[in-house]
Amino acid sequence: MPYQPPWPPTDTALEAIRKSSVVPVWLPWPLPAGWLVTGFGEVGDQRTGARASVVALSGPSLTEGPADLLVIAEEPGIGLGAAYAGLDGPDPGAGFDAGPPNAKIQVLGHPTAMWCVNGQADRAVYAGEALGNWLWTIVWPADAGCLIALSELSLIDARDHDLDVPFGAFSPRLDT
Repeated sequence: MPYQPPWPPTDTALEAIRKSSVVPVWLPWPLPAGWLVTGFGEVGDQRTGARASVVALSGPSLTEGPADLLVIAEEPGIGLGAAYAGLDGPDPGAGFDAGPPNAKIQVLGHPTAMWCVNGQADRAVYAGEALGNWLWTIVWPADAGCLIALSELSLIDARDHDLDVPFGAFSPRLDT
């Protein structure tokens, strides 16, 4: 399936991805302090709808300096999360969830297990499953990955909410 050109961080773009997406459009809500939504992306076409969605965010890391976060929902086999993680295959790989989870985040009010995935050294990658779809969080720089493990990140499906989302400058992380 084709990766569509990324959407800028606007209410119009959020509304478009909310309408076209077959998978959840995961949005941390409330946003962590100082964080802004910086764009959207999707995989799919007009006929079948978006089979993968990505929400880009930027804000202060828990360690030092700025950080970027991508939150991805995708049907199995699409490979968008793996591509952003720097992996060769379409999913986290065999055995990624063999041990206890490395983090838990709230998804629609339920604790959801997330495991570290070995991707590129410049980013922290976590993967799990929510509502029958892959859930990926990818954070730059790598040491800002503690945001996933230590913060009380809570995701909602933006398709089900009409929110006043704060937007920032477009994220260059959405260019693949």
